[in-house]
Amino acid sequence: MTIVSDHGTIGQTMKQIPISKFKATCLGVLEQVRKTRQPVLVTKFGKPVARIVPPPPGVSRRQILGFMAGRVQIQGDIVHANPWEDAEGAHRK
Repeated sequence: MTIVSDHGTIGQTMKQIPISKFKATCLGVLEQVRKTRQPVLVTKFGKPVARIVPPPPGVSRRQILGFMAGRVQIQGDIVHANPWEDAEGAHRK
């Protein structure tokens, strides 16, 4: 365990894990964070690259997944669009 200063959480211990070990045990680390609600700092050559934190209390899975539903509008055919035509259908050179 290492003491990490994190914007007001001075003195709180945060587990550190090298990125190679995180890659090999990712699902286990995520489950540990979920169960203990303690963040984990992922490091590469001793320098922080990511922090795994649990979601705030009270945030349900339903609130996270699909939170942008109904807020996006697709205009035009993005699957069959021809990148060689401009908006009026004329071919670009």
